Amino acid sequence: MGKPKKKSDLSRAELMMMTIADVIKQLVEAHEEGKDINLNKVKTKTSAKYGLEAQPRLVDIIAAVPPQYRRALVPKLKAKPIRTASGIAVVAVMCKPHRCPHISFTGNICVYCPGGPDSDFEYSTQSYTGYEPTSMRAIRARYDPYLQTRHRAEQLKQLGHSVDKVEFIVMGGTFMALPEEYRDYFIRNLHDALSGHTSNNVAEAVRYSERSNTKCVGITIETRPDYCLKRHLSDMLGYGCTRLEIGVQSVYEDVARDTNRGHTVRAVCESFHLSKDAGFKVVAHMMPDLPNVGMERDVEQFIVSIPFIPRATCDRAINISSSGQVCRVSRVLTVIQPGTYEVFDLAPAPSGHPSMHSLKP
Repeated sequence: MGKPKKKSDLSRAELMMMTIADVIKQLVEAHEEGKDINLNKVKTKTSAKYGLEAQPRLVDIIAAVPPQYRRALVPKLKAKPIRTASGIAVVAVMCKPHRCPHISFTGNICVYCPGGPDSDFEYSTQSYTGYEPTSMRAIRARYDPYLQTRHRAEQLKQLGHSVDKVEFIVMGGTFMALPEEYRDYFIRNLHDALSGHTSNNVAEAVRYSERSNTKCVGITIETRPDYCLKRHLSDMLGYGCTRLEIGVQSVYEDVARDTNRGHTVRAVCESFHLSKDAGFKVVAHMMPDLPNVGMERDVEQFIVSIPFIPRATCDRAINISSSGQVCRVSRVLTVIQPGTYEVFDLAPAPSGHPSMHSLKP
């Protein structure tokens, strides 16, 4: 039997395996003794002990935990536990890149829209640059809904999360503006990715998804007010959609016009009315610091929208009067990110866009 190798003779892969084994040994000992342990400190100290510059990945540590200790240790090793704290794993997916639906009758996209086939980020979807985590996962999967779902669910599993219940968020611009055939294909593959069944239509995919070990408990779809009419709502109910994220952006008619939004504020009101009547949960997307809107007008429009802002959103201090009423302005200011107005004041204004000529200097 040969002599054991010295550390200097071991390959990096062998040293990494020894490091992972040592980390798990310390975690098991701490668990049996009922002690709390700082995983980051353990990884740093153990990696230095074996002369490694890089620390072992959390995925590799979780995969190497002995079966008899998995129930006790994996919850402690789980990355970003808030992701599934409610018991539901959120899986964000993106539809294929497509042009803005109102470009045919307004002549251009919204002035603030960064991506899409006609932009510098031509392989990104309309509302994104392609550098967001969800965008990069979608690009790697070539926007295949089945692969996006399977890869993300497997990734969450490897990080220690339960994926028994999944909620989809369909991102990537106005999903309901895409052809019906593509929409059916996309939604069908989302459900099939959970059930493992190959369905012929959406209804069949939903039926099998309801009986699978990994169940789809909800779908959120991004849309615009002008693509939130009765026929669109009917289709989305058939998909299993439970929540709508409607792009409002501004409650001012002049701002909607100057930013080339392509719909009126009245259309926003109608879309909310129809969506709530159809039983959907509704999320409004608002955008501060648009052209012709300063902080004062933004605060004013958010005060108008205050009934839609949940208390849980306000993670900073809120002033409450003696009568128990929330101070409206303080509550609005907790929603607007610090530095919002300074960032865009330093950025150069877009030029050459038709709708920018009417804006005030």
